Amino acid sequence: MKHEYQRPPTRRQWLSHGVALLGASCIAPSAWAQTATPGPIRILVGASPGGSTDTLARAVGVEMGRLLGRQVIVENRAGAGGNLAADLVAKAPPDGNTLLMSFTSHAINASLYPTLPFDPVKDFTALTCVATQPSVLVAHPSVPVKDVKELIDYAKTRPGKLNFAIGGVGSSLHLAGDLFKMQSGLFIVNIPYRGTAPAVQDVIAGQVDLMFAPLVNTLPNIRAGRLKALGVTSKQRLPQFPDVPAIAEVLPGYESSAWFGLFAPGRMDPTLSRRLTDAARQAVQSAEVRRRIETDGATAVGNSSEEFSRFVQTEIERWGKVVRFSGAKPE
Repeated sequence: MKHEYQRPPTRRQWLSHGVALLGASCIAPSAWAQTATPGPIRILVGASPGGSTDTLARAVGVEMGRLLGRQVIVENRAGAGGNLAADLVAKAPPDGNTLLMSFTSHAINASLYPTLPFDPVKDFTALTCVATQPSVLVAHPSVPVKDVKELIDYAKTRPGKLNFAIGGVGSSLHLAGDLFKMQSGLFIVNIPYRGTAPAVQDVIAGQVDLMFAPLVNTLPNIRAGRLKALGVTSKQRLPQFPDVPAIAEVLPGYESSAWFGLFAPGRMDPTLSRRLTDAARQAVQSAEVRRRIETDGATAVGNSSEEFSRFVQTEIERWGKVVRFSGAKPE
């Protein structure tokens, strides 16, 4: 076969080719530059300042800002069980400048509310689950039981005698109690409160018998003997209470943990969502954020976007069954 001779490129051609490559590399924008507009990243929180959702958003936001080289501002937009903040993010441009730090109610609200102004799955890009937070079933010391097994035996022979303090209708702690009743077949009366703190105080005072409560709200009172820990809602026992059984040891399959997760608007460019997810996952694994998570009695997660998305859909289905059993309506 005859090969045609090709003359080597001249010096001018080499220079021209190099300039073209340099120009292409300079004008090829990053995924962030293609989509984001100047200004800070806002993380909206559908809860009041000072709670776990708020403090975790601020800790994660600081670290994400450092990793991304952007200013991150946390804005509290409490109301409607987190729906106000979620609606704002669902309708925001998918440019990476508006994010949502949400919590278990994001899944619960899908069945708790007759209608929502957004789709909790399609209108969001799930970035990562930041942390999970189990709770503990506590009783006033006067309740004559020492663990979940004794509670079930006692309550079965006294239907309606015992009561649960619930820190908010439709909350994860409320539904932890109704999941317990659904699986055990017990009749225990719910006493609703506006907030966890006043509910805990009334259990300590003996005005109410029982409550599912976060560790951070109860640990000092359990250690002081003002509350009695009967069981934990995690799948296994917790390091803080090695002698307190997991409820699942008595009711197989029982598990109820609050969770906190980071979302972006739906329809986001995949490259941009990956960058945000990577930054969020790195933030969750940083020493400062892990310390904040552990202070709240929670466990760091930092899973992938795909894993978190599947988890949210599973949670919507799971809590939907409990909401229907409870008959709960939004306040």
